[in-house]
Amino acid sequence: MSKVVRARVRALVGVLRGLRGGRKDAGMVTSEYAVGIVAAAGFALVLYKVVTSGQVSAELHSIVKQALDAGM
Repeated sequence: MSKVVRARVRALVGVLRGLRGGRKDAGMVTSEYAVGIVAAAGFALVLYKVVTSGQVSAELHSIVKQALDAGM
């Protein structure tokens, strides 16, 4: 009798795993979030340095000045 019960339980577990899509993990873990945050902060730092550099800053000021001086 116990062999039959075990077989049915195994079959039921298999069906339930199939309903979940067979994936053991469906989301990111804390370490993946940490790596994503560090990468985003690094990208923000690089973008900040580029935008505040002399040449880019001068170009942005020039674009804004031309836009404000444009006659309508």
